[in-house]
Amino acid sequence: MQAVTIDTAQSQVIEAQISAAKNGLKNAGMSEADKRAARDAAEQFEAIFIAQMLSPMFESLPTDGTMGGGPAEGMYRSMFVTEAGKEIAKAGGVGVADQVYRELIKLQEG
Repeated sequence: MQAVTIDTAQSQVIEAQISAAKNGLKNAGMSEADKRAARDAAEQFEAIFIAQMLSPMFESLPTDGTMGGGPAEGMYRSMFVTEAGKEIAKAGGVGVADQVYRELIKLQEG
């Protein structure tokens, strides 16, 4: 068996090629901006999903009392549920965004 010697310059070139290949595989198909946009879309979808799930819970609460109820309370309640859905999704949600994100990535790379 013959010994192979590699000098420092060759070693650096090989390491640079390996690093470029790893980066190419890691970023194949989509840019980081595209991946971030897909993640944002998945989180927005999850926020809407959560808001839709919370809405019936808040609809059953009585509207009479200190604030007087009425159409304005219904409007503010709707905005509250929407914002609550966004915050829950931002804090990790219920796992819908992760699955949607994986499917979006799969569609783009496939």
